[in-house]
Amino acid sequence: MPASLRSASLEAGSLSADGARLLLRALAEPIRLQVMEALGSGERCVCELTSELGLAQSKLSFHLRVLKDAGLLSAREEGRWVYYSLRPEALASLQMWLNELASTCTVQAQRCS
Repeated sequence: MPASLRSASLEAGSLSADGARLLLRALAEPIRLQVMEALGSGERCVCELTSELGLAQSKLSFHLRVLKDAGLLSAREEGRWVYYSLRPEALASLQMWLNELASTCTVQAQRCS
């Protein structure tokens, strides 16, 4: 993982605002959301994802790398194939960060004087 991404990675289960921005930026691309949804049913080989999503391998590889660098995916090599899966701990941390944000967003501002 590049150093710039390591600094935004999870520390003791909590996600910083910078880490949340990194994950949300990675998820902002519709193709990447499709990849995440496809991996929601479990580990998948690149060849399966290419076929299912109708993408060229080079385009899919770019998006997989972005998601992996953000810490959302893990990869496992077996022979000449690479298998990708979601990292539940990254999703849980993002969910926790969003829940914390949601829990404080209903506080009303003090009246201006």
